[in-house]
Amino acid sequence: MAPRRKTDLAHLEETLGHVFADRGLLERALTHISALPGTPVNGPHYQRLEFLGDRVLGLVVADLLYREFPDATEGELSRRIGHLVRRETCAEVARDWKVSPFLRLGVGESQSGLRTKDALLADVCEALIAAVFLDGGHEAAYALVARAFGPKINEPGRQTRDAKSTLQEWALGRGLPAPRYREVERSGPDHAPVFIVAAVIEGLEPCNGKGASKRAAEHDAALAFLRREDIAMDGVAG
Repeated sequence: MAPRRKTDLAHLEETLGHVFADRGLLERALTHISALPGTPVNGPHYQRLEFLGDRVLGLVVADLLYREFPDATEGELSRRIGHLVRRETCAEVARDWKVSPFLRLGVGESQSGLRTKDALLADVCEALIAAVFLDGGHEAAYALVARAFGPKINEPGRQTRDAKSTLQEWALGRGLPAPRYREVERSGPDHAPVFIVAAVIEGLEPCNGKGASKRAAEHDAALAFLRREDIAMDGVAG
């Protein structure tokens, strides 16, 4: 029998702990828009899956934290979830899954080293969670997230504060409305967008942030707000 190729999707399924009934969902979760020149934004690449996976991840991690820390306050739970679902942690999980060799990228993007970048790996992590959710349902997705993110809940350093949660606590503690985040501008090609997002708190000047995703731009805007208002940032992830 010939040795199994490194990019054999069965190997990735084994790592994920889920065998797909619809292998097309797995292939889509691994496909960057640059691999499909001329494809519309809603084409057969991972972007829509990423949107769904972000929500599934948040729900499962929230439930895991709620059960793991029965005496934790809402603020503490918010800080913990903010760190666990942030881009860097999702990219870390994608590396644990060793997804890079399986990614489908355009030639230029592959040569530029995109397959090892946190932003892409985080997106693919969320897309894979969505693919498992659509293929196997809530139970399969819950098991996947619990295996990948559960062990990280009590790791040293996982209590790092999240900029958005810190800003929200500061605003609510002063009787101000919770921060809102408004997209100001989107530029760049579909496969490498750049977002500018404003953090808005009623009665105060907004602050803009920039990032390769809306989430990253929101985080950057919240950090800018914290710095401008000289709000204590001990433990806040930059």
